[in-house]
Amino acid sequence: MMKLLGEIIMHLVGNAIAILIAREFVDGVSFVGDLIGIVTAAGVLTVIQFIVRPILKLFFGPLILLSFGLFILVINALTLYFLDFLSPELTIQGYWSLLLTTLIVSLVNLALGKAGRWAGRE
Repeated sequence: MMKLLGEIIMHLVGNAIAILIAREFVDGVSFVGDLIGIVTAAGVLTVIQFIVRPILKLFFGPLILLSFGLFILVINALTLYFLDFLSPELTIQGYWSLLLTTLIVSLVNLALGKAGRWAGRE
């Protein structure tokens, strides 16, 4: 139970950092809000990643296999598009902005996941 809670907190922090990085470096991504807004948006994205994303991966499993895993980027982009729809503070304009933001979120979560696993080894 504690491991799951730690993973959720790590994803929450990673998603908040990734949204802020995307806001700064990707044209077409804007976030107007305060600390509560960024935590709320990161929380919604974390919930989407923990609940909706596995369902999408199960549904699109054959396409993931046929594309050698590259279709996971499309699934991640769909989760960010859903966040853009749900969060009034976050606006992602254009497909390239969505793709770059997807890559940023994926890389930040990958790095934090690797760091968490590395710190977990004693």
